[in-house]
Amino acid sequence: MIKLLIVDDSAVVRQVLTGLLDGVSDIKVIGAAPDPIFAMKKMETEWPDVIVLDIEMPRMDGVTFLKKLMSERPVPVVICSTLTEKGAEVTMQAMSAGAVDIITKPKVNLRNFLQESKSTIIDVIKAAAASRPRTIKSSAAAPNPAPKSINSLFGTSPLKPMIQTTDRVIVIGTSTGGTQALEYLFTQLPRTAPPIVVVQHMPEHFTAAFAKRLDGICQVTVKEAAQNDRALPGVVLIAPGGKHMLLHRSGAQYQVDVKDGPLVSRHRPSVDVLFRSSAQSAGPNAIGIILTGMGDDGAHGMKEMHDAGALTIAQDEASCVVYGMPKEAVKLGAVDGILPLSAIPQLIMQAPTRALFKKI
Repeated sequence: MIKLLIVDDSAVVRQVLTGLLDGVSDIKVIGAAPDPIFAMKKMETEWPDVIVLDIEMPRMDGVTFLKKLMSERPVPVVICSTLTEKGAEVTMQAMSAGAVDIITKPKVNLRNFLQESKSTIIDVIKAAAASRPRTIKSSAAAPNPAPKSINSLFGTSPLKPMIQTTDRVIVIGTSTGGTQALEYLFTQLPRTAPPIVVVQHMPEHFTAAFAKRLDGICQVTVKEAAQNDRALPGVVLIAPGGKHMLLHRSGAQYQVDVKDGPLVSRHRPSVDVLFRSSAQSAGPNAIGIILTGMGDDGAHGMKEMHDAGALTIAQDEASCVVYGMPKEAVKLGAVDGILPLSAIPQLIMQAPTRALFKKI
């Protein structure tokens, strides 16, 4: 049974979410508080497994409360954020501070929106309950530092420019916990990094704010992808929320297609869509990396990349917030190597072919 605490100054949100989850067999709403002060009083008598947390509230804002929780007693937190530019920017601060996922809410038709999103909300809460929240500081070592033998994987020192300077492209897929993992990875990379394209499960309007935040703290350029953007060295392209992103080759260059389409593996953008397009367009010239996340999106696409000759890597269980997507890829026989998060920046910079890669 997942014990859930809702912290939101909107009486409608508290009422509707409580009603939606009433009757869900493995979720129990243990309280609904209008602000963090009331929430903390409730938590003195019963500690939740997951908190759904608003950002803008009286007496104490959600980000301040989240940072307090993460520093004192980490608990999985799902941000309940408005679909606005300001809401997206503040939500990215919360994700960086340790929140594991996002539930969106519009300014109008709130009740209907939440009711229509019931299955998604339940999935997000269950994923959060399975997570291990942590704050990853980009300036510090990630959990489970790279083993001292990591150089034996590549035969050279860390962060040496990639072995092949043409035709190599990195494709990354991630979900729950991925915002922190990507922030760690990309802040470790120099401007000479190979082209990188990313699918991070995230709602519409939030990927632009996420890319903008990363671009401000990274040496590499990070942007929300647009139709026909070129995959270039030193550039990270992040799939827009609500759109699929495919990789294709145009002459000697790689470009991305950003398009509408049905949900694939229950997601849009879908990691499977990106990975499958990479298998078809880049083959052995690609490296596929699957990071923390709930579910199996990306596993079958990674198997297609593997079968096409690409090097495929999964984040290890110990450094994942949720060991779901990497686990499914491993079970499918789609993975050449399993690495801690802290070893992946070096892998990206070396960009080895499968033949050059050695398992630890």
